[in-house]
Amino acid sequence: MLASMSASTPQLRLFQSTPHPCGYWPLRTARDLVIDPDDPRLARLYPLGLSWGFRRSGNLLYRPQCPQCQACVPVRIDCTRFHPNRNQRRCLKRNADLRWQVLPAVRTDEQLALYQRYLGARHAGGGMDNHNAIDYDRFLLGDWSQTRFMEIRGPDQQGLDALLAVAVTDITDNGLSAVYTYYDPDCQHRSLGTYAILQQLQWARRLQLPHLYLGYWIARHRKMDYKRHFNALEAYDGQQWQPLAANKRAED
Repeated sequence: MLASMSASTPQLRLFQSTPHPCGYWPLRTARDLVIDPDDPRLARLYPLGLSWGFRRSGNLLYRPQCPQCQACVPVRIDCTRFHPNRNQRRCLKRNADLRWQVLPAVRTDEQLALYQRYLGARHAGGGMDNHNAIDYDRFLLGDWSQTRFMEIRGPDQQGLDALLAVAVTDITDNGLSAVYTYYDPDCQHRSLGTYAILQQLQWARRLQLPHLYLGYWIARHRKMDYKRHFNALEAYDGQQWQPLAANKRAED
């Protein structure tokens, strides 16, 4: 189908995927709206796609389009208004011994090994726990995206210096997009997912970018709970971005 999101944006070819198992609710079926993956303008359209609630997976720009469900809510953090709460300040203090650096998006054996350990611990039996190097690249990298790896290093459980987390992050004109973060499953006490977001916010501010896009938030979903704890969180309702209401935050 041909579509234009507004009168001021270019016409796009949009496709609806076939039904597939929902990645968030195992007993549900999902469908996605996908921007034409062969469109040569994808790199230029990416910031617009983020502002319309789309997300990148590999070379695809998609957003959920499920007839019976509207649970997936696109969310982003306003970097200029964000300030860490007490628990997030504790997270920063607890991880003061860590260091991070931004690297080109080139997979290493060390990163792949950590990714496979993470999937085996967090997504056992979910279909991702057997991902190999090809699956890694197909899922996390894009031919047209400006992707970077934020590596987080520090002492592991044995006190040895190690790679503890990787935050796969895209740079766009209107913000950073947190594509996927994986971390050492033996370091749960460090709250490395929260720590990675806090450092991505710092990184976005350094680049003077206004937003950090976090993908989708789902009320009452255990793995999505952490997102609602970031203040200055905005949600996209299909027309505009606005603060995620306090009653919505409390739903889960």
